[in-house]
Amino acid sequence: MYVNDQLQPSATLVAGARNRGLRYGDGLFETILVRNGKIVFESLHYDRLFHGLAVLQFPLPPYFTRDWLTASILTLCNKNKVAAAARVRLNVFRGNGTLFETEAETPMVVMEADALAPDYLQLNARGWTIGVYTEARKSCDLLANLKSNNYLPYVMAARYARQNGFHDCLLLNTHNRLCDSTIANLFWVKDQHVFTPPLTEGCVAGVMRRFLVQQLQGENFPVTEKPVTTEELLQADELLLTNSLFGIRWVGSMKTAAYANNTSIALHQLFSRQLT
Repeated sequence: MYVNDQLQPSATLVAGARNRGLRYGDGLFETILVRNGKIVFESLHYDRLFHGLAVLQFPLPPYFTRDWLTASILTLCNKNKVAAAARVRLNVFRGNGTLFETEAETPMVVMEADALAPDYLQLNARGWTIGVYTEARKSCDLLANLKSNNYLPYVMAARYARQNGFHDCLLLNTHNRLCDSTIANLFWVKDQHVFTPPLTEGCVAGVMRRFLVQQLQGENFPVTEKPVTTEELLQADELLLTNSLFGIRWVGSMKTAAYANNTSIALHQLFSRQLT
């Protein structure tokens, strides 16, 4: 793995008990797909990353540039022999300190690369079963769209999904509307129209979400951004989850609703073209 700008063994310890990332979740991360030695959605990932770093007021070290990121990601994937299909996790977090004081403002950078299973990038043959986690609410503020290390609502929703045998869970925002899932953005189809919650609903600003909104607009098949309640989603024709690693996962059922998967096939083809 990379620790700052140096390759290190994967077992290297990088944070102690005084680390602000550990203490307060003071940082953010990116999960990036590498396929056949190429970074998929490279510019979209970097746009989101550098925007988030600016929002969290991170002063960046001189080496931390887009060119350095690309070279380091590919070097690490080749070193780990996973460049054919890899999940890269880039974590940026502040160093040691208390809530009001930081010993060093320059962030720590940790980069890991692991192999993806060959079937991970394929559209799921059977629809996922998902639930709705109601014990926490996502805020709709400046930080809501970041891929932040402060991930507790998603952690607890993922535990709830595992305990109840779901593939994933949707989360509610403070307005009691659905925003996203533990690992993905939410899209749905009603009467051949595609919808997704706007970023103002508190969802993470997903890279695959941005790609689809832009791509479908260009193909004269626009996505409408619209808030949605659980009751409205139960009336949808199709329900899709999207992220930049697996592309599309179609949902077969949620509560009493069953969903088709016609649109998911077409959208997954758009994603597959990015891999080639």
